Amino acid sequence: MYRDLDAAELAARLRTANEPFLLDVREPDEFAAWSIPSAVNIPLGQLPARLAEVPEDREIVSVCASGSRSASASELLARAGRRVANLSGGMLAWATVYDAVCVELDDVRIVQVRRRGKGCLSYLVGAGGEAFAVDPSTDLDVYLRHADEHGWRITRVFDTHLHADHVSGARALAAVTGATLHLNPADSFEFPFEHIADREIFELPGAVRFEVTAVRTPGHTRGSTIYSVAGRALLTGDTLFVESVGRPDLADRAEPFARDLFWSLHDRVLAREGDTLVLPGHYGDSVEVLPDAPVGATLDELRAKLAPLGYDEEEFVRWATERTSPRPPHYREIVEANMGTSSAPLAALRRLEIGPNRCAVSG
Repeated sequence: MYRDLDAAELAARLRTANEPFLLDVREPDEFAAWSIPSAVNIPLGQLPARLAEVPEDREIVSVCASGSRSASASELLARAGRRVANLSGGMLAWATVYDAVCVELDDVRIVQVRRRGKGCLSYLVGAGGEAFAVDPSTDLDVYLRHADEHGWRITRVFDTHLHADHVSGARALAAVTGATLHLNPADSFEFPFEHIADREIFELPGAVRFEVTAVRTPGHTRGSTIYSVAGRALLTGDTLFVESVGRPDLADRAEPFARDLFWSLHDRVLAREGDTLVLPGHYGDSVEVLPDAPVGATLDELRAKLAPLGYDEEEFVRWATERTSPRPPHYREIVEANMGTSSAPLAALRRLEIGPNRCAVSG
């Protein structure tokens, strides 16, 4: 017999001593397009002949798109004497899983909310009974629950830029909580919001400063924005990741956007203290996600491991523009939804955004 395993339990066990062997039984093209990091691909039709590749000393978790093929694989593995669980709901369920990690900075707390199947990172920054939300998804209950657990009321909501690969929940979260919505008008939005100015300062109770220090970090988009928290952490959105930088080609102006990105990085990010903690808006499959540590790195660590941060302008522009890749699927529909010009229902839009992060320069 096999058991059913909830996707949230799987997320909690990854990168721990209790990590299972992940067996993805989808076809190779499905696996290549989107998979759970550390999973091994053996298509269901090949599994009987390849049982020797499946370990006998660990629990096996079988995975497919929705849980049907993996249930068949689980039955086969159980009959072969393996200890096995079937991921309930498959990759569709994995797309809905969130977990969170806290970062303490003196009197301010940053909650990094991680959407595991999408590689999306969003944040609650709180102190003194209030919190600001940055880059929230449309799963509003996640932010309301975390705010309630920390005794916070969400009073301001921010997006770092006009998102292209997932639907923003910023406008909806502001409406539900009564918070003020703050956006950079250099990106196009067709609904009411408060315009943020370069180096505008927002304070949480207790004189903790949540400071917008670099509204003008164009490059990924015209309105890309980073936020400095207490002068010690940067919420960098899609400007700087722990494994790369934001891609400049989504607006079909790769070279000028790459030049903007170069100067944004060097003037507004890399000029800061080396121990500044970078907390990005996304992560890719190459990034190890630990249960008890945020996805992030100091600027010194990123300078040491990301060679493009040391390139001169021409080298950087050449590197960034030569590595263009296809736009995220359903790019136009998602952008229009985030601009406020789409009439598509939310349920339909959420189906369009399923899949991995595609907003970083690859290679």
